[in-house]
Amino acid sequence: MALGAAAGSLGGSLLARAAGAYEPTWESLKKHPLPEWYQNAKLGIFIHWGLYSVPAWAPPSGEPGKVDPKKWFTDNAYAEWYLNTLRITDSPTYRHHQETYGKNFDYYDFVPKFNQEVMKWNPESWAKLFRKVGARYAVLTTKHHDGFTLWPSGVKNPKRPGKLAASRDLAGELTAAVRGQGLKMGLYYSGGLDWTFTNEPIKTFGDLMRMVPQTEEYARYADAHWRELTDRYKPAVMWNDISYPKAGQIPQLFSEYYNAVPEGVINNRFSAPFADFTTPEYAKYDKITEKKWESCRGLGFSFGYNQVEGPEQVIAADKLIALLIDIVSKNGNLLLNIGPKPDGSISAIQLDRLEKLGDWLAVNGEGIFDTRPWVRAAPPAGRGADVRFTKKGNSLYAYLLARPQGQSVSVAGLHAAGNMKVQVLGAAAPSEWKQSGDDLSIDLSKAPAGPFALGLKLTPAPTPVG
Repeated sequence: MALGAAAGSLGGSLLARAAGAYEPTWESLKKHPLPEWYQNAKLGIFIHWGLYSVPAWAPPSGEPGKVDPKKWFTDNAYAEWYLNTLRITDSPTYRHHQETYGKNFDYYDFVPKFNQEVMKWNPESWAKLFRKVGARYAVLTTKHHDGFTLWPSGVKNPKRPGKLAASRDLAGELTAAVRGQGLKMGLYYSGGLDWTFTNEPIKTFGDLMRMVPQTEEYARYADAHWRELTDRYKPAVMWNDISYPKAGQIPQLFSEYYNAVPEGVINNRFSAPFADFTTPEYAKYDKITEKKWESCRGLGFSFGYNQVEGPEQVIAADKLIALLIDIVSKNGNLLLNIGPKPDGSISAIQLDRLEKLGDWLAVNGEGIFDTRPWVRAAPPAGRGADVRFTKKGNSLYAYLLARPQGQSVSVAGLHAAGNMKVQVLGAAAPSEWKQSGDDLSIDLSKAPAGPFALGLKLTPAPTPVG
């Protein structure tokens, strides 16, 4: 593995930046190193909030990635895609909208209601929650595919007269609050889709890329938005979605961004020759991946708030914790999404999951944050307990994804030195252990009670076997 390669080039890149920075060429941009803060962060909070938060409805048809692709857009479980699904006249969303709001109620008629409700929002409450959960950064959707902006843009939409923006500078207020809690603040922007530039719905995955506006007019519009976001808010993450118009000035945008925010990161959804990280959605990689990655997903099946989602759709706390551990063991971050209501309140079931994750991290986060992948993410297949590994300094962390039934556990494929100390995270005293062939048998009688994953700290780190 070459996980240290980026760190090794850091000194040279710092000198290059000090000398005048990044040029709008891929050769120059590819010299940008992955910042330590992003490598160390492990957990971020994604926020999907906008006009779609008012109807807050989608058929919870199935977990994304597991639904028949032919039915995905008609039965779209993403509530933030409400406008597109509404344009498909045989969709459940179309029928729901007709029955609830009437046939003459336009999607953009939700603007007054959203702008009325956001006046109740307290950005400090979100920022404090994110910090309590243990997140190191947040990413806000400043403009989703519907074209409605969460900041007072000075760039006029050429397709829709009037103000298509929030009544408060939601991006600016949240940026200030999040940074006030010592966290990084990133911004999402839908560069690849803007439904104010078309009335045609996306019905198939083949339509998806075809519907990216490719006019010079849209390219200049998107470019101007990204420049405005960079100039005003200096986001720590430049999170684009879907793709980007071919006429867009991507190398220029990247160089301007890196020169303004040298420790910033850019995702791979510009479909450009370079990105700081990749972004599997409702998915994860099955092995340690050298290129930094970030798995994004909602707590439920939708990113935007969906009022009809219940426990059947929302990830259970134990599975959420295991998901984070697995992602971190393979060199990833988890960007975990919340879908607030229009007034900024967060549903009880989403709060429950966030609080349980935060409580677990308060005890077990030592082996999550600021760690690196070990030589392997898990023990040899089919042997011992279901475990994921991380490393920090001269310690190895082994997380038991499921609680063992007995008072001990076998961790396969490890040889330990006689002076190794085993500490169950959250326990008052070290645990006894013994070498059993190529495995370690560890006493768990002192482990704290609870239903969630146990973390073991092994110092000095044993060597891998098998």
